Amino acid sequence: MTAENTSRKAGAGRTIISIDAMGGDRGPAAVVAGISRSAKKNPDIGFILHGPAKKLKNLVAKKKHLVDRVEIRDASGVVSMEDKPRDVMRNGKDTSMWAAIDCVRDGEADAVVSCGNTGALMMLSVVRLRKIPGVTRPAIAVLWPSRNPQGFNIMLDAGADISADENDLLQYALMGASYARNGMELARPRIGLLNVGTEEHKGRPELKLAHEMIQENADAANFEFVGFVEGRDLPGDSVDVIVTDGFTGNVALKTGEGTASLVGELLREAFKYTPLSRLAALLAYPSLRRLNKRIDPRRVNGGVFLGLNGTVVKSHGASDATGVSAAIKLAFKLGQSGFAEKLAARVASAVSLPQDAATSADDSQ
Repeated sequence: MTAENTSRKAGAGRTIISIDAMGGDRGPAAVVAGISRSAKKNPDIGFILHGPAKKLKNLVAKKKHLVDRVEIRDASGVVSMEDKPRDVMRNGKDTSMWAAIDCVRDGEADAVVSCGNTGALMMLSVVRLRKIPGVTRPAIAVLWPSRNPQGFNIMLDAGADISADENDLLQYALMGASYARNGMELARPRIGLLNVGTEEHKGRPELKLAHEMIQENADAANFEFVGFVEGRDLPGDSVDVIVTDGFTGNVALKTGEGTASLVGELLREAFKYTPLSRLAALLAYPSLRRLNKRIDPRRVNGGVFLGLNGTVVKSHGASDATGVSAAIKLAFKLGQSGFAEKLAARVASAVSLPQDAATSADDSQ
């Protein structure tokens, strides 16, 4: 079967996801296993898989249901977790990450998924896809399990940029609101600004300025600003989108993942402690499975790069098949809905709000 025929069959009426098969801690086998899970669950996804062709063909051949669903593109180079983003920009044209992003850039795929180096993926995405006009700094938005009816809250930035001033935080709020509308179907999302307390006098100067700016633009941008929120509100039901800088967001994300893993381990240990507790575990098994699904970080795997001319989903570097499948599911949902185009339209109008407000103020003087 020729590559052209494979591509045509994989893409016939399907949403195409471009996959970087290399760069993850578990190697391409975990990525192909994740693709296999997604393909079984959803017949409307097609894949373009990038990496060493010989190795990938052997892995894909073992999954009979992937025969007409995957096109393999040979890419000999690999971006490792240790590679510096600037070095990848200079010497990485032959890598699977570069090729995967270019598929979206060239209109061959609707979204890209990679488990690779976050810094390199962000830099390549910015250079190859370009930022949406008006966006200063892209952000990584992640889903956080919560008490809200939708089951998740959105947090950004989760690590795209370790610092953010008041203007960046305002843009994050605008992009986060758009993601909530298009990705979670929330007509008027509630936005909170992460701080060390809810009182307006607390926090760094840029947070206080961002509080004022976000509040001023809330009505025009059609979201509700609830003000400052604290770390305990991340899984709560008082807010839908939490805005913060990349340093704080990444620390919070990794802390949440570690806590969820610890809770799971402690529960397993507790239920194995005595014969009676083992019996209790059997009786509680259905409830424990539901709990595990709610707190399992793998099932909410996938950070979305917001502010680019294309949809990029960053899967955790240590993702197994479950984690990769979750990232693909998110990429499919966003790619199918035309999220990138909708976000660009929202941002085009939203980022002009502060400028319009400033112009009005100048005119009134």
